[in-house]
Amino acid sequence: MGMTDPIADMLTRIRNATKVKFKSVDVLLSQVNINIAKVLKKSGYIGGYDIKKDPSGYQVLRIYLKYTDAKRSVLTGIQRISKPGRRIYVKSEKIPKVLNGYGIAILSTSKGILTDKEASESKVGGEILCNVW
Repeated sequence: MGMTDPIADMLTRIRNATKVKFKSVDVLLSQVNINIAKVLKKSGYIGGYDIKKDPSGYQVLRIYLKYTDAKRSVLTGIQRISKPGRRIYVKSEKIPKVLNGYGIAILSTSKGILTDKEASESKVGGEILCNVW
């Protein structure tokens, strides 16, 4: 049986791996997941990502998590906003701020997957995929 929400699966795997202090986590490989990982890397929430083969031969996206010197995760929270059952779309002027600007919202726009600041600067709206802080 197929998965109904691969983005939520990726976010949950990242959330769970940061709680138990894993160095990396493997998630399903898809273009959307790669683009979300690019945004997280560019924003400084993860250390990096690679495409690897798991033991069964399938390609997976390996995300390297980032921690401070005190072994606290840089990524303190990640939340799925738009879901398959209820999509949330916003215009460029109505993009909400996450924790008064301390976090980021990741949007799927016509110009690709962008942060809330990039979408506002480009004057494009779209679907709010998740909030990260």
